[in-house]
Amino acid sequence: MQHGIDEGTPADGTRVRVGQGLLSHDRYCAEIVAQTGLLRDGVAGADLAAPVPSCPGWNLAQLLRHVGEGHRWAETIVRTRAAEPLSDEKLRDLSGDPEWSPAAVDAWLAEGAARLAATLRAAGPDAEVWTPLPGEKAAFLARRFTHETAVHRADAFLAAGADFVLDSDVAGDALDEWMRLESLPQVFDYQPAKRDLLGPGRTLHFHATDAGAGVGEWLVDLTGDVIACRRAHEAAAVTARGPLNALLLLVYGRLPARRDGIEITGDARLLDWWLERVGFGV
Repeated sequence: MQHGIDEGTPADGTRVRVGQGLLSHDRYCAEIVAQTGLLRDGVAGADLAAPVPSCPGWNLAQLLRHVGEGHRWAETIVRTRAAEPLSDEKLRDLSGDPEWSPAAVDAWLAEGAARLAATLRAAGPDAEVWTPLPGEKAAFLARRFTHETAVHRADAFLAAGADFVLDSDVAGDALDEWMRLESLPQVFDYQPAKRDLLGPGRTLHFHATDAGAGVGEWLVDLTGDVIACRRAHEAAAVTARGPLNALLLLVYGRLPARRDGIEITGDARLLDWWLERVGFGV
């Protein structure tokens, strides 16, 4: 059984890089700016001290700092062609809120996104840079920060009680990336407890009702000795059906408990148990 998404894995067994997503490099660059713009619009006039329920312990100002510092961190990596990891302290340690005006926050976010997109475009997708995964290139950071920004926009919108809508091709690519990252072999190195997910009969099917058969469908197979995901229309122990946006928020743990728009058939307890144990830092 191979690691990762089966579709897109060549017959010779070599693994397609996670950064090689479903969208073009230029589209990822454009989406970083676009998603940041939508985020800025969504928080205009909001109370920066308001809590963000989907990011426990953070307020809106801290969420925005995390996004903006993340853009600057990635931009420095690409611009300097860093071969080693750079400190990410600024995007992790969010204590001590600066005295920011809403206008200052807005301009700061816009600048960071624009700089990251411009640097990624200038570098191109195949630029050799450090990434969290061996063998990846600048394309990985373009794809990762597209979806990092989009999901944190969802956090801000959920905090504000606003509807989060993401273009279907971007949402589909975000789900595909999530599945690839969640099924990497090194997941057990960083989170050994995830081995507890494995067991007989444990399969989960995610079906996007606003995408074509086999295109917006994923099977998570936990029956072997690794976590394996593939795009497939197959029977499973539990199936979650709904729009791409809703499925994306579900697997990222951002969907409210009522799970509006999601139809669950089969072993719902397996889905809940799996969701409690999956995920990666965003």
